Amino acid sequence: MQELHDAPLAPLTTFRLGGPANRLITATTDDEVIAAVRAADAAGTPLLVIGGGSNLVIADKGFDGTALEIATSGFTLDGTRLELAAGENWSDAVARTVLAGLAGIECLAGIPGSAGATPIQNVGAYGQEVSATITEVIAYDRRADEVVTIPNADCAFSYRHSRFKADPDRHVVLRVRFELEDAGGLSAPVRYAETARVLGVEVGDRVPAAVARETVLGLRAGKGMVLDPEDHDTWSAGSFFTNPVLDQDAYAAFLARVADRLGPDTAPPAFPAGDGLIKTSAAWLIDRAGFTKGYGTGPARISTKHTLALTNRGEATTEDLLALAREVVAGVEAAFGIRLVNEPVTVGVSL
Repeated sequence: MQELHDAPLAPLTTFRLGGPANRLITATTDDEVIAAVRAADAAGTPLLVIGGGSNLVIADKGFDGTALEIATSGFTLDGTRLELAAGENWSDAVARTVLAGLAGIECLAGIPGSAGATPIQNVGAYGQEVSATITEVIAYDRRADEVVTIPNADCAFSYRHSRFKADPDRHVVLRVRFELEDAGGLSAPVRYAETARVLGVEVGDRVPAAVARETVLGLRAGKGMVLDPEDHDTWSAGSFFTNPVLDQDAYAAFLARVADRLGPDTAPPAFPAGDGLIKTSAAWLIDRAGFTKGYGTGPARISTKHTLALTNRGEATTEDLLALAREVVAGVEAAFGIRLVNEPVTVGVSL
């Protein structure tokens, strides 16, 4: 277990933003993770848990407490059952399951970050979410001071949400277990229209899992969503805002705003979200509110590849990023009456 003081946190995030932590501990085993958390809790020291840093916006002043970098390793595959240590690189783990001929997470390829973060955010993309394959989450319960096994049904998964996100100070994820599918090397049924179109198949069809993975990687790269240190469009947290989910009244009001602004024949994206709810596209809202690709003149700008990603062009500060985010939120709300919600976790700052 490594310990540093006044340690820079920006290099541990994909935004490359944020000030130092008073103390940074890097833990390589579950026991080290638990020991570090217990010590911080016993001392009453604020604790920031860092995995891959792909979903963090840290204040320029840094973090006044202990930052815990989880660098545990462990990839165990037993038939279709997969167990990942929290510190495992998620994208690498997806690649290994596809190489093993298994289906279920192939369309989550290229998503940066660690395996332990996936249940917290209920990570999803291109028609798949981890909640469909996670069977159990093994975590350290800080209140009970014990390791617990939480079955899928008790994780309260929903769109980009879970019990872990709702109560972030209670559990520290140690391991995640999945049940994948042996479909003879084929993917799970393709659920996302864009993926199906590029693959030249119908929604619901299966393709070789390796082909599905490579297709998703290509789609993500085209949107600046695959990490590349030479490409500032990837100095981001991926999608900065979640797609709004509206009830019927809110959706009707939204349609009226769209008609007033863009004309009565304009049809915004709409997807069923269960219980009579409708999900629309944050990227569409941002673009139609006037924030196009590459928007901005400062060191923080919208990606040149995708309007949903806010980026650090190399010299930005966290305050630069937040100023841009607030401008986008205010502009979308003024145009369409919808207030966007940030997807990344903010530390010491807020929109």
